[in-house]
Amino acid sequence: MVTTTHTVAFEGVEARRIEVQCALSAGLPSFAIVGLPDKAVSEARERVRAALSALSIALPMKRITINLSPADIPKEGPHFDLPIALALLAAIGILPGPEVDGIVSLGELSLDGKIKAVQGALPAAVVAAEDDRALLCPRDCGAEAAWVGAATVFAPGTLTEAIRHLNAERPLMAARPGAVCGQVACGDLRDVKGQARAKRALEIAAAGRHHLLMVGPPGAGKTMLASRLPGLLPELSPAEALETSMILSVAGLLPEGGISRAGPFRTLHHSATRAAVIGGGRRAQPGEVSLAHNGVLFMDEFPEFGRDVLDSLRQALESGEIMVARANAHVRYPCRFLLVAAANPCRCGHLTDAARACSRAPRCGEDYLGKISGPLMDRFDLRMEVAGIDWRDRHSGALAEGESSADVAARVAQARAIQARRFAGHPQVRTNAEAEGRLLDEIATPDAEGEALLLRAADRFGLSARGYHRVLRCARTIADLDGAEQVRAPHLAEAIGYRIVLEKPRR
Repeated sequence: MVTTTHTVAFEGVEARRIEVQCALSAGLPSFAIVGLPDKAVSEARERVRAALSALSIALPMKRITINLSPADIPKEGPHFDLPIALALLAAIGILPGPEVDGIVSLGELSLDGKIKAVQGALPAAVVAAEDDRALLCPRDCGAEAAWVGAATVFAPGTLTEAIRHLNAERPLMAARPGAVCGQVACGDLRDVKGQARAKRALEIAAAGRHHLLMVGPPGAGKTMLASRLPGLLPELSPAEALETSMILSVAGLLPEGGISRAGPFRTLHHSATRAAVIGGGRRAQPGEVSLAHNGVLFMDEFPEFGRDVLDSLRQALESGEIMVARANAHVRYPCRFLLVAAANPCRCGHLTDAARACSRAPRCGEDYLGKISGPLMDRFDLRMEVAGIDWRDRHSGALAEGESSADVAARVAQARAIQARRFAGHPQVRTNAEAEGRLLDEIATPDAEGEALLLRAADRFGLSARGYHRVLRCARTIADLDGAEQVRAPHLAEAIGYRIVLEKPRR
């Protein structure tokens, strides 16, 4: 007799269906797990044996074989403990076979029979809903999995509770979704004195999801400006919140089962490796570009990152997804994020100050920013030179305070609403920064004066085809912020002004 239950294996954010089969046969007593398990899965037999012993359940003196099917999919992680235990309990007659076969389960067993939290409860609930099955998961994961309303989620804390539930002795209540997390706490844009042009660039970046590069001396406020960006972004839509939470669930970073409606804001130290940024490692985990999906990735001291790290960003910025290729797996992760990078003009940071610049100026600045390759630089729609602030102006109160984050966020929300209506028939496009081809021509055709201006700028500064189109996208966002139907010359002039920073005109 073979008993079966169901669980999942993870390939990126996708959960693959796995059937857990248990067979008891005559022979010398043994406990074998087959089906391409990794070390953590192979060790499940000892955890299951100890957990059952803690419940005074003895294993039969037979040959026990657990098969994880399909056998050609790698099985990784401790979440196979619970389904293996349930299949075994059904095989020895403690649990009813039909009840065990009708659920999807996952969870790690401790030696005393408690069920510990695992990663990936949210994608597992999606699979359970598609198969019209209930999900049995650890108590700490119940609030997370319950966000998939189409699946009934039961969250026992111990193996005893799971057994009593499946035997209908003490049924569990269905888990409820966790609390919705609001906007992350961040400073107000009004705290930044002066820097009106940089604040305007932040507004445009937030409205159209345009990548932003800020170059300026130490202490100019680049990091302070970037940290205010989350306060300008609108809340995620339900679909976007679920997408983001699926990635965080696989990475084990979803806080207390709550689905966040605020886009993630990830910051990186320049010592981060390529695997940490793009994704990878032994289990092909998502990298920072995927953890920032539908949010912001801030990279301070941009030229200090490794050349391989910077160049690996190019595909992620262009395609919105990343493929982590390993010898035993090819895992795809989404990574639509807003990149905000900050850099000093040179290694000492005082290139623009003749009294403090080093003896190698201006060559040192060219060498330092030259670490950012041309193709990567071409992907920044907005480039800003952030000037230093004199402490005397700050102390005297001569600097303008400017608008609050709430005021700017209101305009950003209106621009995003315009884009939502514009791209309603294009599910793969959500913001102006993603429009391309005929769609871009339809939404961003400039007037005659604007087209002539753009052609002159393209010829003067040698804009690539990508750069030409990115200027159009940026101008479309500026027009949305102004509430204009058509892209006009002033919108293009502002977009070009952000684009040609750090560019050398043709002779």
